[in-house]
Amino acid sequence: MSGHQVVHDPEYVLDDVPLDRERHQLLVRAVLAVTDPAGLAPADCEQIALQLTGHARVVARDVEQLVEQFPERDGRRVFSEDVLERARELLALPLEPTLRCAQGRARIVRDLYARLDRLSTPRPVPD
Repeated sequence: MSGHQVVHDPEYVLDDVPLDRERHQLLVRAVLAVTDPAGLAPADCEQIALQLTGHARVVARDVEQLVEQFPERDGRRVFSEDVLERARELLALPLEPTLRCAQGRARIVRDLYARLDRLSTPRPVPD
């Protein structure tokens, strides 16, 4: 039995749960690599989508916290707010026990991590 537990927290009661980034990125890559809709059982797709939804919400919160540090007209902030809005829209859609839904949630996690990394990387100072 694994020492890991999946947390479903739609009301954001658990605010300080550490992210298991590596494990979730492996899940994202694995789900996005599936090409046959019959490659995953509906129950598996539903569980994956549920897990990735919760994780995406936590990553989105981290992105939001970083975004607040940038001036309103900073391009990083503007683009990040766009990414966050799109993620919120997609996460608001009902979960379905389909590969398409699981892959959609995987793309959200991937995009949010890409945004988090860009915001966390200092910009080079121009000469």
